[in-house]
Amino acid sequence: MFDRLIRILSFPQVLMTRLVVVFGLLAVFTVPAYSQAADSSVPENAHKSSYGDGWECDRSYRAADDTCIAVVIPQNAYPTHRNYGSGWECLHGFIEVEGSSCAKVFVPEGGYLAPSGTRWNCLRGFRKIDDICQKIILPPNAYLTNSTHGPSWLCDRGFEARGDVCAAIEVPEHAFLDASAYGRQWKCERGYAVSGDLCILIELPENAHLARTGNRWECNKNFQQKKGRCVLNN
Repeated sequence: MFDRLIRILSFPQVLMTRLVVVFGLLAVFTVPAYSQAADSSVPENAHKSSYGDGWECDRSYRAADDTCIAVVIPQNAYPTHRNYGSGWECLHGFIEVEGSSCAKVFVPEGGYLAPSGTRWNCLRGFRKIDDICQKIILPPNAYLTNSTHGPSWLCDRGFEARGDVCAAIEVPEHAFLDASAYGRQWKCERGYAVSGDLCILIELPENAHLARTGNRWECNKNFQQKKGRCVLNN
């Protein structure tokens, strides 16, 4: 039948027909071979890459040269199923050691495991000193500050720190506690002025009045201070 078809067709048509047949046969035998070669390039425990050419290891396997090796999960760890990194992470309360194992986080007495699960903090009433939590000795009339860098305690109102104790602040008569007062923690009442450790009554000269602070006096308008008196401006 093929020879009959050739006799019917012209020479150019015959040549074209034979070329089509030859290329068709080549395609039939070449495609499976190429497919087999492509499949054989993907190692065991791997699959073709989802992006572009190449391949990538299956879950829980890592590339090593041209192969995929199983990820070894150490004790107290869990697989991450990620294509990067070590392939595992330590459980909460454990920390990675040299990229090969997970060690339990040591929490000293007076401490607690931090939310991260990889470090610890000290409880209230304790302070971190190197690898321990040292109990804070709180003197009478003092309170904890919760500070990790500054003083661990401060004195109550009416007391001041003197070494490791809180001593009562001596407030003179006609004075009141004032922590903002410069150089002392008390301040004289209005109408009184500081004199050493005392508060003395301010005696107003004629044509004078108490200043806004209430602890000194100043001359009235059109008067000026001169030798402890208020004299009229000339």
